[in-house]
Amino acid sequence: MTAETNSFGDKAADTSAKAKKAAKAAVDTAADTAQARLNEAIDLADRNFREAAKRIEHVMRESVDTLRTRAEPYRESASQQIDEAQKYVVERIKERPVIATMAGLGVGLLLGLLVANRSDK
Repeated sequence: MTAETNSFGDKAADTSAKAKKAAKAAVDTAADTAQARLNEAIDLADRNFREAAKRIEHVMRESVDTLRTRAEPYRESASQQIDEAQKYVVERIKERPVIATMAGLGVGLLLGLLVANRSDK
């Protein structure tokens, strides 16, 4: 009976060891498959992100170009108005240099007083 018991125990141990190896192989295969699918998902997400970034960049460039085109007349108009204002001021200063000098001194005095009051506080 002890020989039969040992034989039965050995068979059970062999069967258990085989089942353990099969389970480990199944777990390893599942882990490898999961890792491969995860890597594929990461690669797909990376490609999608890069494509979206390219599309966004393209749209932004088009928007900036459109804005430049639309703003060009306003820029030209503003530039002309500034030039005209500068000419007007220069003409007035040439017509009345003493009054222009006094006005400049007055503005300078006011600014000086404002700055001095701020530094006292």
